[in-house]
Amino acid sequence: MATATLVRRMGTAVKQAAKKGSSGGGWYGPHMAAASRAIAERIPLVDLVLEVRDARIPLSSEYEQLRDYTSSSRKIIVMNKMDLANRSQIKEWISYFGQQNCICYAVNSHNKQNIKEFLNFLQARVRELKKTNPYSYTTTIMLVGIPNVEKGKLKHATVSPHPGETKDISSLKIGSHPNVYVLDTPSVLPPEILDDEVCSKLALTGSIRDCLVGEREIAQYFLAILNLSDEYKKWAKLTVNKDDRTFLDHKAECLSSPQLGKKQKRQYPTDHTQDFIVHDVRRTLFESISSFHGNMEDEKDLSRLIETQFTSLLEAFRIPMEVGEEAQNKVAAKLLDLYRTGRLGHYTLDPIPRDTQWPF
Repeated sequence: MATATLVRRMGTAVKQAAKKGSSGGGWYGPHMAAASRAIAERIPLVDLVLEVRDARIPLSSEYEQLRDYTSSSRKIIVMNKMDLANRSQIKEWISYFGQQNCICYAVNSHNKQNIKEFLNFLQARVRELKKTNPYSYTTTIMLVGIPNVEKGKLKHATVSPHPGETKDISSLKIGSHPNVYVLDTPSVLPPEILDDEVCSKLALTGSIRDCLVGEREIAQYFLAILNLSDEYKKWAKLTVNKDDRTFLDHKAECLSSPQLGKKQKRQYPTDHTQDFIVHDVRRTLFESISSFHGNMEDEKDLSRLIETQFTSLLEAFRIPMEVGEEAQNKVAAKLLDLYRTGRLGHYTLDPIPRDTQWPF
């Protein structure tokens, strides 16, 4: 695997951070351990568990404490961030989980219409539960997930505040007749993650803090994934010849009217999220990959390409051509932000397991 060295380094960094605990700069400390115990105590008492996962990593973002929770009729896997994943694979993952007797629903917690549809689906599930126990006047739903699956945003999009149950787990009422409560739990990771690839994917999607692995390492991992994918081919129309005007020069020439002139004034070269910057980043990446003549499956060749891309992106991001790590770190931070907001394509990082009788 061409990314083996990167994955191994990132996995090692995550494992070392886990040993430190939260007080030593790691990510698993007494507070997370206490939250894990509190969640484990309540899981058997609730009627329904919503396990929120990241749609980009439907397996790697599994909430490990639920592995022994075998009542599939009382658990729903909610794949959030569907807008950032490979859209063609969403249905495949829903079908896969269905084959595993798991109910699955994909959502984008920023889309109000999508959330409304999910709430209707959830209400239908609650009604099904009531049929099995018509004398119960209250339904309790537990919301669980690892960090950065935007469980909190999903919660705020679907429920209204209600007095908390404990300082770790809050209770929110979302329905009456019958009463429906949601127990919102802290985001929790397991105390140890043994698989280096899982560590790398959690770091790339932001479930593990960047500082524990290093932004440059994570950005290099993203570039390796991009280089080995077909996603960059969508940017072919952005490429320009040497004699062509740059996109920014063309924009400046075209914006001649007073109204368009106002738009020009709102362009800030230091803001990497603006369209003209994103355009140049995409074009730079496309040109670097399409003109590369090495072997992408060879680690050394892939590493050489990534190093070249970092240098080229200094210009695309309008970062002064400084010598040293600071400029490289700026490229890494901006690149990761664009990836995590979907501006550089849509990626599903987990492959669908092939050890089952899977039709795809």
